[in-house]
Amino acid sequence: MLEVELCKMKLKNPLILASGILGSYASSLNTIAENAGAVVTKSVGLEEKEGYRNPVVINLAHGILNAVGLASPGVEKFSEELKRFSKASKLIVSLFASSPKEFSKLVGYFELADAFELNLSCPHVKDVGLTIGNDAELVKEIVKAVKRETSKPVFPKLSAVSDYIEVAKAAEEGGADGIVAINTLKGMAIDIATKKPILSNISGGLSGEAIKPVAMKVVWDLYEELKIPIIASGGVTTWKDVIEFILGGARAVQIGSAIFYSYRIFYSLKESLIAYLRKEKTSIEDLVGLAHEK
Repeated sequence: MLEVELCKMKLKNPLILASGILGSYASSLNTIAENAGAVVTKSVGLEEKEGYRNPVVINLAHGILNAVGLASPGVEKFSEELKRFSKASKLIVSLFASSPKEFSKLVGYFELADAFELNLSCPHVKDVGLTIGNDAELVKEIVKAVKRETSKPVFPKLSAVSDYIEVAKAAEEGGADGIVAINTLKGMAIDIATKKPILSNISGGLSGEAIKPVAMKVVWDLYEELKIPIIASGGVTTWKDVIEFILGGARAVQIGSAIFYSYRIFYSLKESLIAYLRKEKTSIEDLVGLAHEK
């Protein structure tokens, strides 16, 4: 009923932990993996990276604004930490780098990964993320480089503020197995008392329910254009959001900011989805892209 196949990976349900939410410790991933179909790690690069100084997170009325800065323990430490992963769900390792060569080098450290997500869309760090994710030809070369190093599924994560159809098609031509859409949107906030930007980096990435309609439109458009599956990411807080993304064309759905409100969100979503599917006498896979049918 809830099971889905994603690029030959059997997921017990379509719910995936989004990258960057729970830090760089396997224990946090293990907690979520019990009720998730897959978990995506925090993005990791070749070298240790501190990230930005506090404040780095702002809780807004309809979302979260963050500029953590791709803080990372470095690939060697992180690969050792992930050996403690429980394997209660599929493990997708998120990678960030500034060149095809760097991306391909990262892959070799994670034999335990079931798949890889390529961070080509972080909006607030120079020389990586969205900086390179806007270049369709470079994205194609990055995907090709990574695919030469692994037979496991590779999922580029794209931004809504790029020419996402052009970039997604380039990724597909490069051999991408699926597309993750979307990442956070650029945003900022100003403290009216201090009269200065709140985030230490001035601007950051907006996530949460406020960006859901944007993510929905991107998923819809990509489903119309691509042959490879789409993993939706952006603004999921309820089981109805999950179903909406599935109907719009997503084969799986990532959940991120909602974790800040409840660690049991995956359990709650899973149980609600089961009740809905029983009522409708259908399965998740039967609903994928159904809203596109005329």
